[in-house]
Amino acid sequence: MSKTPKTLPQLQKISKLPVPETDSLDEDIQKYMKLCEEKLGLVPNVIRAKALRQESLRTFISKYNQLMLSEDTGLSRLEREMIAVVVSCHNHCVYCITSHGQAVRELSEDPVFGDILMTNYRELNLSERHRAMLDFSWKMTSEPWHIGDEDRDSLYKVGFSHEDVYDITDTVAYFNYTNRMTHGLGMLPNENYFGMNRLPDTSVDKSTS
Repeated sequence: MSKTPKTLPQLQKISKLPVPETDSLDEDIQKYMKLCEEKLGLVPNVIRAKALRQESLRTFISKYNQLMLSEDTGLSRLEREMIAVVVSCHNHCVYCITSHGQAVRELSEDPVFGDILMTNYRELNLSERHRAMLDFSWKMTSEPWHIGDEDRDSLYKVGFSHEDVYDITDTVAYFNYTNRMTHGLGMLPNENYFGMNRLPDTSVDKSTS
């Protein structure tokens, strides 16, 4: 008889701060959570945790949608998710590495690429465009006071426009913010993310042999 899956011990809590009950939230927030369930199959823990301050959550959702889902940019969705992972890798943000690492696996259709990116992007065979983009993202996260004209020029040389450089900078800045919020609130990622978009199981099913 199969056992009912249990939440892994490391993921028992969404946040170290109180997480409001869904039915106590404003109607628009409840509706957004329901939409997440329908589209993603889950409500991201970051949404539940940030619902403690609903106006802040509304701002977070609006900025995320504009930054990560808009088509009014020269950056692909995969490129924006790659930036999110590299920034979060530098900041050791478990939540964002896990959730956006899953997005990279899904969008790239390459779980190996996604997992190496989560660990050390320099080990990947990247295009000049992506190498420059991620080097800029790492430097802007690790030592932003050293960013100068030569760093922006490195992006222009591989084809990024002024608007693209703005969007790269905006994405890096946003995820440095969300990483720090995640650390401060003690947020942990949804268990689902860990198993999504992995390599298929090619082991032989001995029960049928």
